[in-house]
Amino acid sequence: MNKDQPPLRAVIADDQALVRTGFKMILAADGIEVTAEAAEGAEAVAAVRRTRPDVVLMDIRMPEMDGIEATRRILGDAGPDGTRVIILTTYDLDHYVYAALTAGASGFLLKDVAPEHLVSALRLVQSGDALLAPAITRRLIERFAHRYEPQTIAAHRDLSDLTPRELEVLRLLATGLSNAELASRLFLSPTTVKSHVGRILSKLDLRDRVQAVVFAYETGLIAPRRGA
Repeated sequence: MNKDQPPLRAVIADDQALVRTGFKMILAADGIEVTAEAAEGAEAVAAVRRTRPDVVLMDIRMPEMDGIEATRRILGDAGPDGTRVIILTTYDLDHYVYAALTAGASGFLLKDVAPEHLVSALRLVQSGDALLAPAITRRLIERFAHRYEPQTIAAHRDLSDLTPRELEVLRLLATGLSNAELASRLFLSPTTVKSHVGRILSKLDLRDRVQAVVFAYETGLIAPRRGA
């Protein structure tokens, strides 16, 4: 941790007290301040509004209000530089994770995540990056997108705001290419690609690359493959 920076602040939302306690111990050992704990979604929403953390570790399956609805409410309150949400799940590629990503989550972790991975994930998301590689996100979306009605994530955004080059970058980004791969494919410098990605996120009011991939599917820019 950079001593010149304020400590990262987190809220832990999980209906199992032992899970919350274990995660809190791991985070505290690395200098991350846990501002609040919550056992269900409404408590998580209230805790975030009260303490304004950088990141929320959000379990999906909780009583009363689940983690998906809690994520939607938390991120509805947050600006582009506000609180980020990391989804906690028991099973890889849980179908609930897709719904959580469309609600605005920045990625997901399995509950048996290694302590060092947990800490690095929070710091990565706090920096504004996405926790999931675009290729993983794409596979997740292709597997589950056809099971859901079209979402409203893109309803107020217009692809015509993008230049032809930005539209091309978004389409390729949504297929799972990294910045380096985009640069190679488009014969551009990595710095130029990074600038294009930044402008795309800004114009479309998206938090990170995960949301850009989701957006591309929700607008029909990219279609899930048959049989995915």
